[in-house]
Order: sequence, then structure tokens, then C-alpha cells
Amino acid sequence: MKIVFLIRSLNQGGAERQLVTLAKALKKENFNVTILCFYSGGILAKDLENTEVKLISLEKQHRWDVLSFLWRLYREIKGLNPDILHGYLDSGNLLATFLKPALPTTRIFWGVRASNVDLTRYSWLSRVLYRLECFCSRLPDLIIVNSHAGQAYHLAHGFPADKMVVIPNGIDTEKFKPNPNARTKIRSEWGIPANTILIGLVGRLDPMKDYPTFLKAAALLCQVRQDVVFVCIGGGLENYAREMHQLANQLEISEKVIWAGARADVPDVYNALDIAVSSSSYGEGFPNVIGEAMATGVPCVVTDVGDSAWIVGETGIVVPPKNPEALVKGWLVCLEIDKIQIREQARLRIVNNFSIQKLVAQTKAVLWLKV
Repeated sequence: MKIVFLIRSLNQGGAERQLVTLAKALKKENFNVTILCFYSGGILAKDLENTEVKLISLEKQHRWDVLSFLWRLYREIKGLNPDILHGYLDSGNLLATFLKPALPTTRIFWGVRASNVDLTRYSWLSRVLYRLECFCSRLPDLIIVNSHAGQAYHLAHGFPADKMVVIPNGIDTEKFKPNPNARTKIRSEWGIPANTILIGLVGRLDPMKDYPTFLKAAALLCQVRQDVVFVCIGGGLENYAREMHQLANQLEISEKVIWAGARADVPDVYNALDIAVSSSSYGEGFPNVIGEAMATGVPCVVTDVGDSAWIVGETGIVVPPKNPEALVKGWLVCLEIDKIQIREQARLRIVNNFSIQKLVAQTKAVLWLKV
């Protein structure tokens, strides 16, 4: 079976990482897999090197490079003539649908990765694209959603129930696993003593991740414990990053916060943590960072957004969003739990419920059913 994924870019991000993981796994199952990217480059493109997944860049130059871009897209898709054209995220979904008339024998799939999106925080183009996505949602042959929360949100916005199926993300439990040497290496790099508690937030610098709640909770915890340090791992919006640095200064915790930026060695970074945090206030579907941290054996304290509570189950702490006081209480409770037991339980939950093998098995079943 020939499947083509259509996505804007392969820059660092949960949806992009999941696509790369799925594409490589499907290729091993003898699918003919191609990824079409609007833009060239992207840090995750390196993960496809030395694989048989074909990566094609459409070399889009900028937002308003439209006509030549559409011609290149049409030419590539006609040449590939896939059995399935699988959009990923809003722009990929919409373009896949618009190509349907030129691909009469190709099935069109959408990939939906978010829930409860606060569109007021995004550009006018994002708002237009989402409204258009809602309007066109009856046109694809199948809509794959990676979370139950995302399914409920999109159903409420007019998406057809009979075309939606939930397939949770899959976590590479061989890549994300406990590694004491990595823990020592990263903590040494950051100057973190062995007996210091390291609490980390892995996520791009974006309002959705609600860094202010994380930083305010950090300031509150520093009032009752001195043996804690916090790390923020991820790149993102420069203006937002500047605001967060200023907030840390205002809260007088700058010396307690490490701004690590985007990292390529994320599995090693997880190993350095004592607690992983997801403080998001909206928009999450299936947050990869929670599953990855748990697979590494790191207990998680998460806000009740998207499917976060379902992912951690009984192995982590769930708190309401936008509530620094609740987040601090969650950290304190987590620190009192038996560390060895909770680490083992967290990893086992991912291995048993959210493995790549499960992702591939569910995806294959849907692909063969619809072709």
C-alpha cells in the first residue's frame, strides 16, 4: 500500500515527532511511505536519514508563495499516485481534501492532533483555517484523532462522528527508557547535585503550555523547599520567551530556573528529571512529552487538559489548569510517593498501553479497512 503524508514542516514538535515515528514504523511493515513537507529542513528530518521513508520538500519559500507551491504539490502527488493521502494538521488536511478531484482513486485521511484550542491566541490565518476545516470535515474519507478529548471537541464543532476514529500516539519505549548514565551526564552539564530535586517542563515556548503557571508554582515551592531546581526545555516564540524570563526575574527565581532551549537529546534530558510537568491550559490532545517522560521512568504531574489524565492514570498526579497552588500541591504529593515503585509503574503503563506496536497495529487495521 502506498501512503503519502502531507505536513507543513518537520520542525521540533509533538505532532511532527509522532508522524516521523509512525512513518518509520509503517515502512518496516512494508508500506510504501512518503512524507511531503511544504518547507525544507526541519530538525526531525534527520530522523529519517538511513531509512527507506521518502522525504520530499515542496520548497515553499514563504506564506505567500502560493501558485508555484500548489503546482509543485499537484505534480508530486500525481506522480506518486498514492492509495492514501494523509494530511497532518490543519493546512495539510485542507490541501489533501482540495486535491481529491485530481485523485479519484485515492482515499483522503485527516490527522487531527489538538483539543479545546483557544483560537484567540493565534493568527487570523489560523482562525480561518480552522473554520474552513470544520466546514470541509465531511469531505475526507476518515479523520484520525489522537485523543478522546480532541474527538469530543471536534464533534462539538461539527465534525462528523461516523468519520472519526481515535488512535492514541505511540511512544518509542526503546528510545525513551531509564538511563542512569544519561541522568548523571545531563545533571553534571547543568550543575545539578545528585541530591537536588529537578522539576522540568518539556515543551515549546507557547502560551498553550502555560509557562506562567509553571513559574508561579516554582516560586511557591521555593518558599517551602530549598533543594529544588527547575528546567524549561524547548524553543519557541522570542517575545513569549522574553516575557517568561522577565516573569522569572519578577518572581525572584531566576537563579533556580534553567532555560535549556530546544534539545536534540530529549531522552537523556528526561532521565535527568525527578518530576516531569505538563502545565498546559488548553489545546493538548495526546501530549507526547507525558508519555515519553513516563516511558523513561519519570513520574508526571499534569494539568487536566486533553487526554493527560487518561495517559498518567494512577501513576501520576492530575491537577486543574491555571492553578499554581494546585500544581505545587501536586509536586509535593509526588515527592512523597515511593520513587522506585512510581517510576516502574509509569513506564509499565506506557509499555502496556501506548507503545509503537499498538499505534501501528491500530493504524494498519484502519488503513486496510478503508482502502
